[in-house]
Amino acid sequence: MTLYRPTHFRVDDEETLLAFMRAHAFGTLVCAGAAGLHVSHIPFVPERGPDGRVRLLGHMARANGQWEALASATHVLAIFQGPHAYVSPSWYADHPSVPTWNYSVVHAHGRVRPLEDAELHALLERLSRTYEGDRPRAWRMEEQPADFLAKMKRAIVGFEMAVEKLEGKFKLSQNRPGEIGRVRAALEAEGERELAELMRVHAPEPESKIRP
Repeated sequence: MTLYRPTHFRVDDEETLLAFMRAHAFGTLVCAGAAGLHVSHIPFVPERGPDGRVRLLGHMARANGQWEALASATHVLAIFQGPHAYVSPSWYADHPSVPTWNYSVVHAHGRVRPLEDAELHALLERLSRTYEGDRPRAWRMEEQPADFLAKMKRAIVGFEMAVEKLEGKFKLSQNRPGEIGRVRAALEAEGERELAELMRVHAPEPESKIRP
């Protein structure tokens, strides 16, 4: 299983891909085995483990059949998708041209092991603190009744995915460098600022050479 990545759009730098997964951490977990495909959409914690290698931490409902399928899966894949938008050929200077779509995605392949109870507890604390942030009356695990937390944790399963291969594809008009400035300006005008900024960062030439 692999991702089609023409040279223009291929991203291999591990730090870039790890930062991307952290920024777009709600991903799709897919595993394949004798029973077919299983898919779940979950929040991940992408990080470097104690050994320095990239890993993904996550959890799902114990009632989710994918959990049991992970144990015997022949392949496990996590997909992280970033900003994306339609690109109109009317924005180009060169014609004839066709419509397309700019997007950014990272595929992480690896092996999964279950988390111990203490590891799961630590993961849930990290997730809740990350997404609750500093909002007023933020929900905190340590403030919840112990019996309530124990019941909730029995209903879920945590896992660590040791990443063995990362594939990045940032399709951002790099194959048409002369048009990047016009496409960026049009996307910004339509409110797609995050995608436009990603195009600037990954442009194949200095910005001064690709302005409209």
